[in-house]
Amino acid sequence: MITRRDTLKHSAVVAGLLATTGLFPRMAFAWSKTAFEAKSIADAAKAYGGGAPAESKDVTLTAPDIAENGAVVPLAVASTLPNVKHLLLLVEKNPNALVAKFDVLPEADASFATRAKMGQTSDVYAVAITNDGKALFAKKEVKVTLGGCGG
Repeated sequence: MITRRDTLKHSAVVAGLLATTGLFPRMAFAWSKTAFEAKSIADAAKAYGGGAPAESKDVTLTAPDIAENGAVVPLAVASTLPNVKHLLLLVEKNPNALVAKFDVLPEADASFATRAKMGQTSDVYAVAITNDGKALFAKKEVKVTLGGCGG
């Protein structure tokens, strides 16, 4: 009988072999170092093919007014815009502003939720990038009473 431990061990070996030969699926490396090192929403949007960000009522950001624990701040982003390609969540004063990137398929609703760490009170941005390169955003200030990024 093959145990779960044996299966995981063999999977790790196969993944290691694929990675060293360059045959690992490209989607495993689908993150952008430029975007995660961006310090502004304009830089993050540009890294994913968006133009100059503009505020829009068609992008919705759901976040608490006050986060009692900055280690687990619930955030949600949604958009009613047609042809949305990416949805981004950014926390302006975090060491790395980009918190999450969601790829939107044409068949799916452009609505996602997650939790993020926030070290201090900051503006939070939800950015929608469309197929034609428009970057539209919504913004909200979230006050943090107990820091989550080492605070």
